[in-house]
Amino acid sequence: MSATTPPPQSIGPYSSFRWAGDLCFLSGRLGLRPETGELAGADTASQTAQAMRNLHAGLRAAGLDWPQVVKTTVFLIDMADFAQVNQVYAEFFRSCPEYPARSCVQVAALPKPGARVEIEVVACRA
Repeated sequence: MSATTPPPQSIGPYSSFRWAGDLCFLSGRLGLRPETGELAGADTASQTAQAMRNLHAGLRAAGLDWPQVVKTTVFLIDMADFAQVNQVYAEFFRSCPEYPARSCVQVAALPKPGARVEIEVVACRA
């Protein structure tokens, strides 16, 4: 757990993460700056990078890191942004022995106006 980087607060009645045996389920993260609650930018690449940083803070709070991520789900407002997300997303997993399994779906809306991407992860401590 990182003492210096707390995970962002949840914006609804749900847990930031929840353990089920050796699996840790992290709630979806938007590209919100934790210090202001505002989006990191209007573009999908900026929001994806911030969402990934927010996920990393959540992983660290659970005592985990990128190599323990086994599955991600990406929610996009516009599937035309898929390539932008892939480029940013890949950077965060570059040091891992393999990429996690992933699903990507287009959604009609996200909880914050202007949000373009949300990402959730499942990690395993074993």
